[in-house]
Amino acid sequence: MTFDLGPALLFCPADRPERFATALERADAVILDLEDAVLPDAKATARRNLIDADVDPARVIVRVNAPGTDAFASDLEALAQTDFSTIMVAKSETPESFSAFDDRYSLIALCETARGVHAAASIAAHPLIVAMMWGAEDLVASLGGTSSRNSDGGYRDIARYARSRVLLEAGAHGKAAIDAVHINLDDAAGLEREAIDAAASGFRATACIHPQQVAVIRDAYRPDDASVAWAHAVLSAAAHERGVFRFDGRMIDEPVLRHARSVVSRATVSRGAVSRGPRS
Repeated sequence: MTFDLGPALLFCPADRPERFATALERADAVILDLEDAVLPDAKATARRNLIDADVDPARVIVRVNAPGTDAFASDLEALAQTDFSTIMVAKSETPESFSAFDDRYSLIALCETARGVHAAASIAAHPLIVAMMWGAEDLVASLGGTSSRNSDGGYRDIARYARSRVLLEAGAHGKAAIDAVHINLDDAAGLEREAIDAAASGFRATACIHPQQVAVIRDAYRPDDASVAWAHAVLSAAAHERGVFRFDGRMIDEPVLRHARSVVSRATVSRGAVSRGPRS
C-alpha cells in the first residue's frame, strides 16, 4: 500500500455535503471530517452524508473519531456502508487501536497527543499504516499548554519536535508524512514558508483547511524548472558513470542522486495535481 494523492489535502466537514464536489475540484484530495469539524449533535447527519456521498473514493480520506469512543464505533458502522478505504484515525496513540480495521483499509495515523507522538515508532510500523500526520494544537492541549506557536508565528520547540519525530518515524518505516494545517488563514506567507520547508524536508503533503491555501501548498511543493532540468541532467549523466563523479562542478554520489529522483517525482506529482483541478 502506498500514499500518493498529491501535496494539497483539504479538510471538509462531513456535515456540509454541498461542499464535497467543490472541495474535490480545488484540492488533490479531500479529507471528509467526522471528528473536530463536526459538532456532536451533527455527527449522525455527517455519517449519513458520508454514506450518500457521490464522490470518487480514490481521492477521499475520511477522518474518523478517536478509537475507543462511541463516535468511533458509529463511524465504523457508517464506513462499512461506503467504498471509502483511506481512513485518517484521529488521536492515534497505540497500534492496538487499529485492530478495528482489516486489510480493506489504508490508514493514516494522526499523532496529535503526547501519547501519540511518543508511540510514533510503533504506530508507523503497523502494516495498515500508509501515512503519518501530526497535529500541533491538540498536542499542546494534551500537555496542558495554551499555544503551539511563539509570538512571531513560528512553532514552539515542542511542536517542532513532534513534527520532526513523526516525519522521521514515517520515513524510517517507509511511510509517507503529512504536515499539519496552518490555521491562520490570513498568513499566506507563513503557510508558504512552512510548505516549502515541508517539501524540502521530505513531507509528502500538507493538510489545509481552506481552498485558498491549496495553490500556496502546490506551488511550494512544485520544484522550479531549473531544479527539474538539473535533476534530469544529473540522472542522465549518472547512467554513464560508476560510483562518485563530477557534474557541473559538484561531487555527485548516491544521496545526491536520491535528491534528484525526489525532485523528478515531486514534479510528476505536481503535474498530476494541476490536471485534476483548478489551482486556486
